[in-house]
Amino acid sequence: MREHVKIMFREEEVNQRIQEVADQINRDYGDTPLHLICILKGGAMFMCELAKRLTMPVSFDFMSVSSYNGTESSGVVRIVKDLDESLENKHVLIVEDIIDTGLTLSYLLELLHSRKPASLKTCVLLDKS
Repeated sequence: MREHVKIMFREEEVNQRIQEVADQINRDYGDTPLHLICILKGGAMFMCELAKRLTMPVSFDFMSVSSYNGTESSGVVRIVKDLDESLENKHVLIVEDIIDTGLTLSYLLELLHSRKPASLKTCVLLDKS
């Protein structure tokens, strides 16, 4: 039996959008070093493609979080893998592939803000809501 897959976005459209986002980040930060936090696992490919297009010095770290029990949100965010580095006084950009309910991202923003970064923003490829 052959599955039918509906293509929602062509590769060219995704690449164009990633370039537009990178251009905006480059304008916003200039030469200021930027610390990217990838939310695993979905954000990994997006972060790699985005980072290739950034012109400022970048560093990376990774987090793995879960708020799902199967395919349904449990309403409780659990950190599976925390950051390896301090965020204090760094300009931080959380990179996520898809935002669904916003629960996980809201929790992460609150948690990471408490770690005293110089700035904290988010970059999400797709908004599912």
